[in-house]
Amino acid sequence: MFYLTEVEDYIRVEPKLFGLSTKEAVEKQLQEIYSEHHDEKIGEVIGVVDVMEVGEGIIIPGDGAAYYKSKFRLLVWKPEMQELVYGIVNEITNFGAFMNLGVMQGMIHISQTMEDYVNFSKTNALIGKSSKKSLKKGDACLARIVAISYKGEEPKIGLTMRQPGLGKLEWIKEEKRKEKLKEKKTAATEKKSEDGKKKK
Repeated sequence: MFYLTEVEDYIRVEPKLFGLSTKEAVEKQLQEIYSEHHDEKIGEVIGVVDVMEVGEGIIIPGDGAAYYKSKFRLLVWKPEMQELVYGIVNEITNFGAFMNLGVMQGMIHISQTMEDYVNFSKTNALIGKSSKKSLKKGDACLARIVAISYKGEEPKIGLTMRQPGLGKLEWIKEEKRKEKLKEKKTAATEKKSEDGKKKK
């Protein structure tokens, strides 16, 4: 889920930025600090949105930089359990698929790709045995986050598509089409039985 987070911290501004105005130097330093920054508590930092306050600078003997107590706003994405996410399959393996979620990458185990027995084909696709559904690189999907692990440098996100309304977008459209047809048939059957009762 996306959040705007307010942070208050001392920002170490390197000497190479001293020629700029203080606020500009702090902004540039923040961009550098928070590019590709992930924090378990706040999430994956997408960017610095705004520098609201910059206090007086302090210099620490032996360090050529200046420190400014600053208040700033970050745009972050923090994965949440049970959150619905849109992603593009960017790799298929014999044990599942990796999905690009835009900000991070998620992994979907082969058993969680569809309600079917799934095989890894020679054409680098996951194929459902009875449904013949296929999942391949480049497919757009809707999935749900079912596991988040913060062990290691980057968080690991586990996904599932084995729930109603989830899966490859083409599968979802097809399911909706089938549901509409079923509703029409049911309505037609009910109308016929009502008409039959009226004739009696």
